[in-house]
Amino acid sequence: MTTEADYFGPGRQPLKESARLSRHAAAASVAVALILTLTKAGAWAMSDSVSLLSSLADSALDVAASLITFGAIAYAATPPDAEHRFGHGKAEGLSALFQAALVLISATLVAREAVGRFIDPQPIDHGAVALAVTLFALVLTGGLIAYQSRVVRRTGSVAVGGDRAHYMSDFMVNGAVIVGVALGAFAGLERADAAIGFLVAVWLAIAAINVARSAFDLLLDRELPDSARAQILALAKDDPRILGVHQLRTHASGAAIRIQFHIDLDPAISLQAAHEILVAAEKRILAQFPAADILIHPDPRGRAEPHGPELAARREAG
Repeated sequence: MTTEADYFGPGRQPLKESARLSRHAAAASVAVALILTLTKAGAWAMSDSVSLLSSLADSALDVAASLITFGAIAYAATPPDAEHRFGHGKAEGLSALFQAALVLISATLVAREAVGRFIDPQPIDHGAVALAVTLFALVLTGGLIAYQSRVVRRTGSVAVGGDRAHYMSDFMVNGAVIVGVALGAFAGLERADAAIGFLVAVWLAIAAINVARSAFDLLLDRELPDSARAQILALAKDDPRILGVHQLRTHASGAAIRIQFHIDLDPAISLQAAHEILVAAEKRILAQFPAADILIHPDPRGRAEPHGPELAARREAG
């Protein structure tokens, strides 16, 4: 049987615990973004480095993105209501799309500035200050990424994952800034700073595309990974009274997941016996996916009339 180690993502953590962890991660990202933005603003004012400016722009946008993430996570965790029977989990996907748009705007602005500086290079002043600030950013960002990675591993939050993608980009960006500032300030290669800034812009654009792809997967109800589906099937079949499982459908909604499938049962058993089998299957799956919303449809083996997607397909075919 597939083990828990094969899949970490939505559904693995109870919803309240997932919401708590995700909120803490979002709050930490807001704090880090604020600290880095203020620090880099002062350093850029002194050094006038375009690569440091690119890092500053990204950190400033991360403040807005992280605030949006925090709000989206709080909203996504609210219980289902009369108008949203399936909950509010897709708010995380919307926030991730907004994050991707902000990063793409940042990449465009930085690329434009880098091209201008490459054509008309400017000397970098106070290069040591820029390097010190960037090293500080590396340490702070690395700590946040480690924390966010643990939260994403436990909750599968797309919103926190989007924030983590930003900061993973920041981490790489800051490393590139160190090279650019060092070459420009101490090696006399003034255009190196602009070239590094342009590479940073490309990196940000790639990160934006990846975040957007994850958001679309959530919003368009993409199936769970094959490893998760395999484990769900194995758990569902782990009862000799269940004669078959078919029409498995899954998707994530924030930290929660929804699972639907049909099972084949002996047509001679009672409704009460069938109900007991279904409940036992639900309990096995919930033990591994505590944030799952499960719907199981029983079919009498060999006697089931066409129904569900099969019936719809037949009707459509005429």
